Amino acid sequence: MARQTRSQRRARREAQAQNQGVTQRARARQAQVRPGAQPTKSQAGAQRRERRSFVAESWAELKKVEWPNQPQVIQATVVVLIACIVVGIYLYLNDTLWKPVVQKLIGQ
Repeated sequence: MARQTRSQRRARREAQAQNQGVTQRARARQAQVRPGAQPTKSQAGAQRRERRSFVAESWAELKKVEWPNQPQVIQATVVVLIACIVVGIYLYLNDTLWKPVVQKLIGQ
């Protein structure tokens, strides 16, 4: 059997939606809460459960993290500081080198 074309799949989905009476988009619109409207108790409870679930999952992920020990933190800090110093020196020298050229071009 040959694969359906995109238009055939769309037509099939539209026919299924018409058979069900209400499209998925209409259901989604009906489920949305109007801006400024107060959530119902069941919605507020669901939001609390979602927050608790998020916090619990986040805590579980944080337990899996391999945290660096003190020597690793010190080593990483030294590497970052040295990199900042090297880049700073490079930018200073580059600025000093090109300063006279730019001043002559601008005409000061």
